[in-house]
Amino acid sequence: MSSLAKPLTSSAQEVSTGSLLDALAAHERKPLIFTYENRDVLPGYHVTEVKAGRFEALDCGANPEEWRETFIQLWDVPPEPGQVFMHVGKFLAIMRKAAEHVPFDPDAKLTFEVSDGASALQLLRASSIDTDGYAVRISLTHRPASCKPRDRWLEQQTARSSACCSQASKQEAKAVCCN
Repeated sequence: MSSLAKPLTSSAQEVSTGSLLDALAAHERKPLIFTYENRDVLPGYHVTEVKAGRFEALDCGANPEEWRETFIQLWDVPPEPGQVFMHVGKFLAIMRKAAEHVPFDPDAKLTFEVSDGASALQLLRASSIDTDGYAVRISLTHRPASCKPRDRWLEQQTARSSACCSQASKQEAKAVCCN
């Protein structure tokens, strides 16, 4: 399998709306298969809703937060006889049609709402996009809660450590700043 997007782990590296659409553009004739909870969606799945939102919040450090988010709702239902997985081209056509009525920001955070119609919706993120000779597969994983002030502090610490280590010789770095 070749990767269209690197497997992603942190919220800062999630697949955005625009990067998903860009990654899919060259594969319109391939089936599009979403995977979650160690299984593929059923071939009868539907994209039941696409919505875009702008959010304003206050994090646990009393810092204002603002972001845009695109939600794609997948209804994971059994197929009718002979039904196959939706092709990438049809998915992209749905997204283009949605964008005519509900414009979304290409840099927006991307969330998938997935349900089989009986179970509660699950909020998932795209953690990787892969292709092989047959299909495009989008792995959906749960998005963990996080503490944004702590995440920012950790990013600063990592940046400082990286800057220090790149400026010092290997031996100095090991002794001085990379412990």
